[in-house]
Amino acid sequence: MKNTLLKDIGLAVLRILPALMMLTHGLPKFQKLINGNFEFGDPIGIGAAPSLFLAVLGEFICPILLIIGFKTRWVAIPSAITMLVAAVLVHGEDPFGTKEKALLYLVFFISIILLGPGKFSIDRK
Repeated sequence: MKNTLLKDIGLAVLRILPALMMLTHGLPKFQKLINGNFEFGDPIGIGAAPSLFLAVLGEFICPILLIIGFKTRWVAIPSAITMLVAAVLVHGEDPFGTKEKALLYLVFFISIILLGPGKFSIDRK
């Protein structure tokens, strides 16, 4: 019983803290989007506005859902893809230290996809 509780606390920490930190990157992008400022990079060649929308999805909307643990494994996928694009395409030519943050977030989100939300989530209610 004790190991199960510790595991569920660990899964909650793994899910909530990286998602909270990701919000600090997603909120400014969300504000740009709602203010109608669509200036943004186009790393996958679909245009600046769709790229901004996808970044907001992966860095703002999905992390909110991760925090509460709703559809956890599914909503971690867009966040993981966003971090993969950031690490490989946006910062691909940069030194490792520059892309390291995106890679760490990618590891968090892949772990969430594989391990699930744990007991302390809406998914488990």
